[in-house]
Amino acid sequence: MRGADHGSVPCRRTPPRRTSPPAGPAWSARAADDDTWPWHAPLLLTDGPMSSTPTADPTAPSTVWLAHGRHLGSDAADVLRRNLELLKESATLDDFQEPPETGDAPERIFEARWRVADEVTVRARLSLAPVSSGGQEWVLAAEAEQPWDLRWPSPATMFWPDSGDVFWDRDAATGLRLRDLSVLPEEDKDVRRVLRQAVRGSWAVHVVVHEAMTTDQRGRRPLADMMPPGLRHRIVEHRALPHQLRVLNWAVKEFGVEVPRGGAVVLPGTPVPPGYDGQDFSVRSVFLDGSEPTELIATVTRYAAMPKPLPQGGEAAVTALREQWQLLTLEEELERERALVAMYAEALEAMTKSRDLYREAAERANEALAIYRENAPAPEPRTDPEATSPLQQLSKTFGRWKGTLRPPARDEDPDRQIS
Repeated sequence: MRGADHGSVPCRRTPPRRTSPPAGPAWSARAADDDTWPWHAPLLLTDGPMSSTPTADPTAPSTVWLAHGRHLGSDAADVLRRNLELLKESATLDDFQEPPETGDAPERIFEARWRVADEVTVRARLSLAPVSSGGQEWVLAAEAEQPWDLRWPSPATMFWPDSGDVFWDRDAATGLRLRDLSVLPEEDKDVRRVLRQAVRGSWAVHVVVHEAMTTDQRGRRPLADMMPPGLRHRIVEHRALPHQLRVLNWAVKEFGVEVPRGGAVVLPGTPVPPGYDGQDFSVRSVFLDGSEPTELIATVTRYAAMPKPLPQGGEAAVTALREQWQLLTLEEELERERALVAMYAEALEAMTKSRDLYREAAERANEALAIYRENAPAPEPRTDPEATSPLQQLSKTFGRWKGTLRPPARDEDPDRQIS
């Protein structure tokens, strides 16, 4: 499709949409209100009863906050260290650390712990790795002791400085800014490419807004500025100019959605959230006059709150947060040591019990063998099978006959006989 020819819109088959959500709203290994389970203990990435479908994706737990972005510079680690130090000095953070690098792993790890709502502890882990295209990609996983409240501070600002002069806020899949709006490209193929990247590879929530008419500066206020803190660094806003509505709907048709003129739609991610319907997450009219788009904010918030499968790489990030966590309090360290002692004691007890059972079984086997030997009948003398063989007896008989039937010796020459 050429950039200037919008007369015909190619038809594309809409991919099948998933309609059956996995069962169970809470992670079965530990409920959100279960205080008996050690927080740092390894947990299973399951959500309620296991699904019988082998390709079912694990559902993101309600206690977890995830983000995946890119820092454009090469000093990302230094930026993180400086900001973490400042936040700890101001008592925003309880503590943080940078665990030592292990082996040849190219990524750096930063861990931080803070409290929200005065008593809810949040633990977060940020991994930083260089990419071949330049810059450094980061993955941030945070988990609270209660289901996540979008009014809590964004975990991103607990690691990165919340200022516009540090370019850490790039979406890893599209390269677009998380705290700003981005106008769609002019070329049709570029529009499709950007939106495909947004749907298929991004962890962020992507919102497409169509401008019914040219707006002024008030209408270019980013949606992220008006969202709850927990969503400000998880949203990518795409703006379509007035003349781009046709190509925009051509590009998003394969995702089963349509953008109303002057309206907006929240794009599905990959995997598609169970129960997602494009009509339920579209807004027919968005006034771009600087006022707060309450309907759009409510729609985006509703989409962010719905249960969704973990994105590609999300399960590994949550597992690393839970199983490789090293920033422990003194109480957690004591609890972990007690758990290790209990585990070793249980293993030793099992080994001792196994040894005793083996010894008892061996003694019983020896006793049974001795009783058998005492009561077993004496073995009969073994006869040579060849001696009783009929063929052998016949051969011996022919041997005897051979000696008796031998012809007599010839008489000597009569001329030589002595008269």
